[in-house]
Amino acid sequence: MSRDAFKQSGTSPTKSEPDVIVEDHFSLLLFRLLSPSAKSWVDQNVQTDAQFFGGALVVEPRYAENLVRGMRESGLEAQ
Repeated sequence: MSRDAFKQSGTSPTKSEPDVIVEDHFSLLLFRLLSPSAKSWVDQNVQTDAQFFGGALVVEPRYAENLVRGMRESGLEAQ
């Protein structure tokens, strides 16, 4: 008999949806802001002259790592 509660109940843990999806387009990255929390975080932490394309924040590769780190440290799920 298995002691795994998920196997016994037939359910599995739910995976949370990401707040941000990062799309790599080589010379630029698009940060697709999927949740109100992500949009609010960008409003509070990104310069007001930031560029957007189709609702996504446009980021140069050299800034992407620090941006993702800041989002994750604030509790956002970035993929």
